[in-house]
Amino acid sequence: MNPYVSPPQTGMGVIAVPPAVPELSVIVPTFNERDNVEVLFAQLEAALDAVAWEAIFVDDDSPDGTADTVRAIGARDGRARCIRRVGRRGLAGACIEGMLAAQAPVVAVIDADLQHDPSALRTMLDHIRAGADLVVASRYMEGGSADAFDRQRSWLSRTATTMAKWLPGVSTSDPMSGFFMIRRDVVEARAPHLSRHGFKILLDIMTTTGRPLACVDVPFTFGARQAGESKLDRRTILDFLALLASKAVGATISPRFLWFSAVGGFGLLLHLAVLKGALAAGLAFAGAQAVATLCAMTSNFALNNALTYRDRRVHGWRIVPALAKFYAICGAGAVANVGVASWVFWGGSRWWAAGVAGSLIGAVWNYAMSTALVWGADE
Repeated sequence: MNPYVSPPQTGMGVIAVPPAVPELSVIVPTFNERDNVEVLFAQLEAALDAVAWEAIFVDDDSPDGTADTVRAIGARDGRARCIRRVGRRGLAGACIEGMLAAQAPVVAVIDADLQHDPSALRTMLDHIRAGADLVVASRYMEGGSADAFDRQRSWLSRTATTMAKWLPGVSTSDPMSGFFMIRRDVVEARAPHLSRHGFKILLDIMTTTGRPLACVDVPFTFGARQAGESKLDRRTILDFLALLASKAVGATISPRFLWFSAVGGFGLLLHLAVLKGALAAGLAFAGAQAVATLCAMTSNFALNNALTYRDRRVHGWRIVPALAKFYAICGAGAVANVGVASWVFWGGSRWWAAGVAGSLIGAVWNYAMSTALVWGADE
């Protein structure tokens, strides 16, 4: 009998038995996976026979009707739940929301693309029952395989894995795995410090400050995608690099802020190049500086819209008011920069310390206000 469906009512005085509390919540982030979720749910049923479990599908508002398909499954089997996220995207954020919504003391994350074999879940759960905090399904240990990757994907995966192993707290052979099981209390404790951007939530969990985790690896063979399209692209690689940089400096800086700062650095170089060219063309300094500033701010807006805030990018005619807001914010940031730098300098600090202080205040102002007013806050 399905432990999530109460027995039918046969008459007055019959008391329904409440559904069992799940031991395991399986978190499945989805985007355009309509053709896979039915198959995956059937695989979970077969793999977790005699285990009290639930599956939480966290859908990023898929246009293909993935959420409707999950709800149809849930209408006949209460173990299937759907969280539909509107206006926000990202694999890491979806995983975090799903894990925090779980009822079970143990949560697992698995992809919806059928490349992860759910039959490994029983072995993983046995290790958790035996005392492990975290169990990782590893492609890079004896008995595991990633032969389904093409040459380019294989090189990217192995390179990223090697880079990730440099970080403190990484105690698995496959820190880039998207298939793992963990005690929910570990996630609860670390959730406030996890990034919701990017796609490698396991690496973020392992490298976030906290007690050392008892980690066990189990081998698994990475399969071929059955339907849909891979979510890996150049931008997800950039997200990984930002996360890596954030963890390398102490995990206290948002990866989004790092990208915002990197775009600002490029804008500074562009500003200087345009300023030099305008002066060489015969413009007075004030005019040349104005042209260079406008070019730099416009470039910064375009790059931030395409990269830093790509999950919330503005399109069409919305770009015009968004760009106007960005100009205004950067102008106010420049005033704050000069004001703070002058205050620090006249307070007796060296010129370079004053300049750094002003630049930091300007950068934080621009980031905070742009996030809130131009691209909409979700931080």
